[in-house]
Amino acid sequence: MQIANNTVVQFNYVLKDEQGQELENNVGHDPIAYLHGHNNTMVGVEKALAGKQQGDKVSVTPPAKETYGDRVEGLEQRIPVKHLQGPKNTKWKAGMTAIVHTEQGMRQVTILKAGKFMVTADMNHPFAGRTLTFDLEVVAVREATAEEIAHGHAHGVGGHQH
Repeated sequence: MQIANNTVVQFNYVLKDEQGQELENNVGHDPIAYLHGHNNTMVGVEKALAGKQQGDKVSVTPPAKETYGDRVEGLEQRIPVKHLQGPKNTKWKAGMTAIVHTEQGMRQVTILKAGKFMVTADMNHPFAGRTLTFDLEVVAVREATAEEIAHGHAHGVGGHQH
């Protein structure tokens, strides 16, 4: 079955920087699952996977605006330390990354300056503005259920759990 709108896709990835150095991967873990055609994954990844099928591998280097977004200068915000998520009992320092709940959902931020009760964080994703390469492997493709289409996301392993 080919990847098309209203199919559930499971894939593994390796993410590489501009010099080809690996930044992260999910190899050896559950694959990522998304509902194709419903804005559930990065535009650049979804475009690269369209028309592929189980077992296909593709390497793609989409523009930053189709992955983590363009970098926005001056996107700094003061945040109470109690709102940062990271390893338990973390002593926050400049350069560290944290997760923050925002109106747009969870967001990874970079700490610019840390105090005892407040931090100044760069709200850009740490990979924003970068041209990165995604090595993708399609693990499985199936038709979405009526419930998944109605909910607008994949269910099950690698997808949304209810």
